[in-house]
Amino acid sequence: MIWPYLKVTKPGIIMGNLIAVAGGFCLAARGDIDPALLAATVLGLSLVVASGCAINNCIDRDIDARMERTRRRVTVTGELAPRTALIVGLVLGLLGFGLLAAATNPVALGFAAFGYGIYVGLYSLYMKRRSVYGTLVGSLSGAVPPVVGYCAVSGRFDPGAAILLLMFCLWQMPHSYAIAIFRLRDYQAARIPVLPVARGIHRARVHIVLYIALFCLVSALLPLAGYTGLTFMAVACATSLWWLALACWGWRRGMEVSGWARRVFVLSLITIVAVSLTMALDFRPGGELWALNPR
Repeated sequence: MIWPYLKVTKPGIIMGNLIAVAGGFCLAARGDIDPALLAATVLGLSLVVASGCAINNCIDRDIDARMERTRRRVTVTGELAPRTALIVGLVLGLLGFGLLAAATNPVALGFAAFGYGIYVGLYSLYMKRRSVYGTLVGSLSGAVPPVVGYCAVSGRFDPGAAILLLMFCLWQMPHSYAIAIFRLRDYQAARIPVLPVARGIHRARVHIVLYIALFCLVSALLPLAGYTGLTFMAVACATSLWWLALACWGWRRGMEVSGWARRVFVLSLITIVAVSLTMALDFRPGGELWALNPR
């Protein structure tokens, strides 16, 4: 059966990254889209992400067995042997990096390798299990897909790519902390030192509000810098401020924290999808940072 091989790659994560990489690509292309390059970039990075997820399942199978959310993963149930999952991951990685190397450029390939190394190496093998800062380190890998898409077109890491990297890093933090709050017992059972476990839910709620506020500010840099238009500004402000309002609403007396965290999580998905789609459509032809191109 092919289903266990598909499940080990975490298709939901692949789909989320597909939207982000396409958004970054279209933002940099500014209407001049090369369909072959877009397809190769999306497919190549999807294979790289699938590889990382498969290998992560091999690494995490001991802690996955202790968590209600993950105990039915194929590497835990035995549907797929860890060795087989590892081979699948390595093959997918070779295919993905090979396609990116052949179709894109060294900058895009380098960022894909950077994100992969952070996720599989530093985060999965070490930080996730040992440090409260694991989420912060993992956010770097989660922010790479739109940068890869952007750099596949531009061939350079410019201010637009830097804004995308920072914006998606900031988005990852409250998104991940919200999951950790409504899945608190899972993380406690697996002894994963995420912020709500290591420092308490109160501290995590403070961080959620602060990171969303920073995300609001950074997402506004794309239109202010001339990369997108007013439609993006309106969508980014509406969704991120809605997200921020919901985060602040969690401080009401008597608020049921788990339900609030689930709503923060769902709205985080709505926000990032809306932002990714809008930046792909509301680009500014020839836009550059106003400070570098004042005219």
